[in-house]
Amino acid sequence: MLNSKLSREFFSRPTLEVAVELLGKVLIFDNGDEQLGGRLVEVEAYIGEDDPACHAFRGKTPRNAIMYGPAGYLYVYFTYGNHYMLNLVTENEGFPAAVLLRGLEPLYGIEKMRQNRGIDKLTEIANGPGKLAKALGITTVQKGLDITGDTFYLYDDKSSVGEIWRSPRIGLNDGKNKLWRFFIGNNPHVSKGQTYVKIRAEYFGEL
Repeated sequence: MLNSKLSREFFSRPTLEVAVELLGKVLIFDNGDEQLGGRLVEVEAYIGEDDPACHAFRGKTPRNAIMYGPAGYLYVYFTYGNHYMLNLVTENEGFPAAVLLRGLEPLYGIEKMRQNRGIDKLTEIANGPGKLAKALGITTVQKGLDITGDTFYLYDDKSSVGEIWRSPRIGLNDGKNKLWRFFIGNNPHVSKGQTYVKIRAEYFGEL
């Protein structure tokens, strides 16, 4: 497992490529007592100061400064008064971008994740960005973690991903025209309740 960790070079690339290739990868968070995690099934990309939905749209601030640093670090923020959001910093240092983690298929520490969420149904443990963070027990305390280290990391187990699709990002007023939400088609752990048009993801094409 450790030999197949995603390297910093993986994240130091164009964000759309990273976002698509994160699907199917396995995320591990070691909380000190046990390992929690699972397979990523849904993500969203946020790219640069020209993206009105990106936290860097109005420039560098103490809150978003980590996005301007090197790739491969965890950016966590608090929103809507009760949700934490987990983002993986991408691109080269100085260019602010990140991938929001929106959906996870639980594989490790499932009982603890159930406890964290207060829910039993497996497909509803981490089918949304706020749910995912709560299931893992991650808050802004973990902001800045090296995601290529031993506490929080991702690896490729070479599993078949299946069909990957894209859609507009969810819950946005500005930048909602960007088709930068990517997910594994027909996966039961993808977030629900949104209306979207499924479009086959070909990230080397026009996104």
